[in-house]
Amino acid sequence: MKIMSKQTQTQLACQNIDQVYQVSTMISLLDGIYDGDFYMSEIKAHGDFGIGTFNQLDGELIGFEDQFYRLRSDGKAYPVKETDCSPFCSLTFFRPDALHEINKPMTREQFEQEMKHLMPSENLFYAIRIDGVFKKVKTRTVEVQEKPYKPMVEVVKDQPIFDFDHIKGTIVGFWTPQYANGIAVAGFHLHFIDEKRSSGGHVFDYEIEKGTVQISQKLNMNLKLPDTTDFLQADLNSHDFEAGIEATEGNPE
Repeated sequence: MKIMSKQTQTQLACQNIDQVYQVSTMISLLDGIYDGDFYMSEIKAHGDFGIGTFNQLDGELIGFEDQFYRLRSDGKAYPVKETDCSPFCSLTFFRPDALHEINKPMTREQFEQEMKHLMPSENLFYAIRIDGVFKKVKTRTVEVQEKPYKPMVEVVKDQPIFDFDHIKGTIVGFWTPQYANGIAVAGFHLHFIDEKRSSGGHVFDYEIEKGTVQISQKLNMNLKLPDTTDFLQADLNSHDFEAGIEATEGNPE
């Protein structure tokens, strides 16, 4: 398997600095298309930062500083392997355009309002990284699925939930404009990993005690669709996808 040189990685980063590379769509994931054809060996051509999931929904993907991890339903983090495959992920080369210090406690809602003031426009894409101390982080990681796959709104009813209290770590993810909902997750879509890179998951809720936020603005999206039988034969036109995204990505009661 060919390994890219640092020079090649740098050249690709310069070419795609304003791009979000999107693998498949959130609508297809809602429909139960959990097997893709994008391998982790391809990541370095498209980004050093990102989030997503793995085939069979076997874990959450998180990556930054060119280090990528699989967050499994046991709550633990594992370095990705080049043979790992993803049916859905968002990647980019992270180069911060803005840095903001958080010096007071903030709930998720308060932080999101702060972010909207910092973003030049809600109509652009942004990669976001938060390093800090969190009073709490609430996450989930869906358990691995077996065929025949159930729709994701059914799968998440039994998802493991993890509560982290007074923990240092990193939250990474994306802001997607409302008009792109269904391709990705509109609004903030975030994943968390602790400082030791040992545990984490998809973020439902959090409270920040203090930290640093970096924002990387993106003007382009490159959409890569799966060339798989399940995707080609799926009916993706008849879903109330907004309700489905809220049910699968939102904070469970």
